[in-house]
Amino acid sequence: MEINYSELVSIKHVSVQRIEKTETTAFLDTLSIEEPLEIRLSYGSNAERIQKNISVTMRTPGNDIDLAIGFLFTEGIITSFENIQDAYCVKMNCLSQKQNIVQVDLKENFIPNLMQTDRNFYTTSSCGVCGKSSIQSIKTVSSFGNLARPKITIDASVFYQLPEKLRIAQSDFDSTGGLHASGLFTIQGDLILLTEDVGRHNALDKLIGRSLRDNSLPLNEHILLLSGRASFELIQKAAMAGISIIAAIGAPSSLAVELAAEFNITLLGFLKENKFNIYSSSDRTVILTA
Repeated sequence: MEINYSELVSIKHVSVQRIEKTETTAFLDTLSIEEPLEIRLSYGSNAERIQKNISVTMRTPGNDIDLAIGFLFTEGIITSFENIQDAYCVKMNCLSQKQNIVQVDLKENFIPNLMQTDRNFYTTSSCGVCGKSSIQSIKTVSSFGNLARPKITIDASVFYQLPEKLRIAQSDFDSTGGLHASGLFTIQGDLILLTEDVGRHNALDKLIGRSLRDNSLPLNEHILLLSGRASFELIQKAAMAGISIIAAIGAPSSLAVELAAEFNITLLGFLKENKFNIYSSSDRTVILTA
C-alpha cells in the first residue's frame, strides 16, 4: 500500500483587535486550525464489503492517515499494519474540497474487533475517551503487555534536555501557542519523531500510526515525551504501542498513574530543565541521579 502524504496547512491568520489599557491595535494573529475528521472502516469479503463510520474527531489537518491508523490500533480495532489493505483520504463534494474523511480498507481475511467502538460518534479534540460508555471499554489490552523488555539505564540529565529539544522542533507551536506535541526520543535523548495536533490524543495517535506503518513497534526502547499533561487515554495508547518510559511536561492524572503502574511503565511528570517527579517506576528502568 502506497500512502501519499500531502502537506496540509495547520495554521491560519485572522484579523484581531488587541485592547491594552486605553489603546486599540489591529494585527494578524496566528491560530491552530481545528477541523473534524471522520474515520471510516471497510471490511468483510470482497463480494460483500461492510462500511462503518468509526468516529469523528476534531483535529489539526495533517498526517490524517497516520491519525486514522493510529486510532484504529490504539483502540484495539486492528492489531497490525498488515491488517490494512489500503488507507486514503476521501474528497467531499463541497466548495472547500477539504479532505476530512479517511477511509481504511481492511484485508478480506481480517475481522476487526469492533467491541471496542461503543463510543458516541463525536469526540472532541481535548478528550479521546469522552464518548466511551463504560470504563471497561477504555481499558484496551496491549498486544505487547507480556513482551520481555530490556533493562534500561538512563541518566537524569537526558530527561532534562528533552523539553527544549521538543520546543525547538515544534515549529507551529511558537506561532500559535495552541498545539500539543508527542515526541519520540532514543534512550540517548535524540529526537526520532514529532507529531502535533490541537488534541493531545490525536498527536499521540499520529505518532503511533506512523510508527506502526514504519514497522517500528513495539517502542519499548524509547522515551515518549508529552508536551502537556499525562491523562489516562494517553497512557493507554502508549501501552498499546509497547512504550515503557513516558515523560510529561505537565501533571499526570491519578488514573494515569494507576494505569502506568499496572502496565509497568515509568511515568515522569512536571519535567523541567533540572527536575521532574517520578509517579510510577518500572522494574526495567533505572534512572541515575548522581
